[in-house]
Amino acid sequence: MQTQSSLSTGIMPDEMSRPLIRGRGGGGGSRHLEASVSEPGAPVIGILGTGDFSRSLARRLVASGYQVVVGSRIPKRSVALFPEEAEVTSQMEAANQADLVFVAVFPEHYSTLVELKPALAGKTLVDVSNGLQINREGPSIAEQLADLFPESFVVKGFNTISAWTLQVGPRDGSRQVFLCSDNQKAKSSVMQLCHRLGFIPIDMGLLSSAVEIENLPLYLFPSWRIPVLCTLSLFTFFYLYNFLHDVLHPFVTAGKSAFYKMPIETVNVTLPSVALVMLALVYLPGLCAAFLQLCWGTKYRRFPNWLDQWLTRRKQFGLCSFLCAVLHAIYSLCLPMRKSTHYKLIDTVLKQVKEGKEVSWDDDAVWRMELYLSAGIMALGLLSLLAVTSLPSVANTINWREFSFIQSTLGYCALSMAAIHTLLFGWDRAFDPARYHFYLPPTFVLVLILPLVVLLGRLALFVPCMASRLRQIRRGWEKSRHIRFILPDDDCQNGLEGVSNV
Repeated sequence: MQTQSSLSTGIMPDEMSRPLIRGRGGGGGSRHLEASVSEPGAPVIGILGTGDFSRSLARRLVASGYQVVVGSRIPKRSVALFPEEAEVTSQMEAANQADLVFVAVFPEHYSTLVELKPALAGKTLVDVSNGLQINREGPSIAEQLADLFPESFVVKGFNTISAWTLQVGPRDGSRQVFLCSDNQKAKSSVMQLCHRLGFIPIDMGLLSSAVEIENLPLYLFPSWRIPVLCTLSLFTFFYLYNFLHDVLHPFVTAGKSAFYKMPIETVNVTLPSVALVMLALVYLPGLCAAFLQLCWGTKYRRFPNWLDQWLTRRKQFGLCSFLCAVLHAIYSLCLPMRKSTHYKLIDTVLKQVKEGKEVSWDDDAVWRMELYLSAGIMALGLLSLLAVTSLPSVANTINWREFSFIQSTLGYCALSMAAIHTLLFGWDRAFDPARYHFYLPPTFVLVLILPLVVLLGRLALFVPCMASRLRQIRRGWEKSRHIRFILPDDDCQNGLEGVSNV
């Protein structure tokens, strides 16, 4: 238990991730809380509503040392659902006793609370509700509540926190609570309560921002839509391309059925194709941005909207690439388990026995396979490192130079190893006319085009004249402003030669 002075300053104890309340026993015995005694002088917190969120919120408030009163339409039915340290009473009685009230009822039932208007006058109301669909026009639910209770101070918040997060502790869920209100004093009191509960309040400004806060829980992976659609589109394209090459061509030309390849082998050839192209798409927008800056001669000109969107989704493109690479590794490990592989091996041995041939050592094939597997393992290892460092919990532990080294330098290394892996797979097959089924190039030839373009573009930026000019541009040099300076080196402190006509 903290002292009153520490609680009044909003300091959060570290033990908030421990279980809050043990369940009620069959005989209705007493329950034990981490902090079951309310702090002297702490505000009385009211909760209108008895749903899952209300019960979890009551448990967290009681454990944090608050006196809690719950307003219910039928108190006797709901009393067994709440900790006995929380008082369950009528809505009118809860509104009268509370200093700060959480409105935890569905928005369509707000009109039933109008009779509480005199009791709630001058008090802070926290609206925790969410809409059923994204609201792009307004007004927000919180603003509608403010219109119903003009004499109260409405604060929008806690709508992005789930009942599960409240119950198990903020360490197991999102710690951020977005808040907005037209009354700064009411918002400050809710921010202090957030600290006491172990969350991090984020001030979003006035109540007009409530529309944005209410829309946050309703978005369905907004930054993932384009990368996922791109991944699915590439998978569909390469799967059909491989089906045409490896399944349909032998059936049309020789009447040989190879449809058994569709579930495993065709998918396994498709996955690395998608992974390599998606990885190239991670670094292609950065190259486009660099060449645009070189062309414009300034960094202060806005990129096109499509390039802006592409740059902000590189992480998602990379994770989709990593997923396809991992699935390719798993599928590859399963290839020897197939019955078709066993039959092919037996058939090959029997043919050699019938023809009187001995199994000879093919040095080229052995080296090709050894190098091919080694490059693939290295590429997957580097991709795994990129995926791990993209996690916020890991990225927050390293500085910007370390992060950029891993994501850029090692990222290009991963792309290079993946390209080498594909080149070794192709070996000399790209020059075999028999591989061009229906006059179409093999899949690995098609896949290598974009990664090689990206790698060549990156090498072009290493040319001293281009690298130096790009560094100058990114340090503020502009072609049209007559700004002259030299880049910093070991012999000068700020690297400035002269500035004029700025």
